[in-house]
Amino acid sequence: MDKPAIDRTDRLSLIPLFAGLPRPHLEALTGIAVPRTVPAGRRIFSEGEEGRGFYAILTGRVKIFKLSPEGKEQILHLFSPGEIFGEVAVFTGQGYPAHAAAERACSLLFFPREAFVGLIRGDASLALGMLAVLSVRLRRFTRMVEDLSLKEVPGRLAAHLLYRSGAEKKEVVELDLSKTQLAALLGTIPETLSRILTRMGRRGLIRTQGSRIAILDRAGLETIASEGGKLP
Repeated sequence: MDKPAIDRTDRLSLIPLFAGLPRPHLEALTGIAVPRTVPAGRRIFSEGEEGRGFYAILTGRVKIFKLSPEGKEQILHLFSPGEIFGEVAVFTGQGYPAHAAAERACSLLFFPREAFVGLIRGDASLALGMLAVLSVRLRRFTRMVEDLSLKEVPGRLAAHLLYRSGAEKKEVVELDLSKTQLAALLGTIPETLSRILTRMGRRGLIRTQGSRIAILDRAGLETIASEGGKLP
């Protein structure tokens, strides 16, 4: 039996885009949300497809990616529960700018564009929240373009590990990606990634144990990340 709609309303309040909204507004959002389940590996939408709305992730993980003419995949983002994707369609009414697929089995809420825009017209706080999300995305895209165009692969990897360690500067980073996925995210190939991880380990920068990477020399990683060059 499906859970009552009130449960989805409570979960909506945990999504940053909707956090702080009064209960009536959350209930209005629940009223237009369409629940969807997507098995792992299934495409959610394709680049250029008409943008009919955006999605919020309740469970699972979604990857946003581009494909080269040769079929090479470049992962742009990996989104987890509480995050939204496909939101560009809300403002432009144009096609999705990239592909989206369920990297893990997903439970999603789909917000049709026309219905959501109707709610925004009656509540400016929703529009402000969406703009805040888009601003964060823009900064992330700018950083990614800078990393891919100006940094060598060791610099990209060092920056990623530091990013994953968080503001609390965790000493151990848990990589919940395969090496193939991480390589695609960093714009390289798995073999190159493996060599760099090994070299970083030999230089005492990190210690790799399966999917766990211990940061042994944070200052060294910060130097590589900021200079964007090769390993010393």
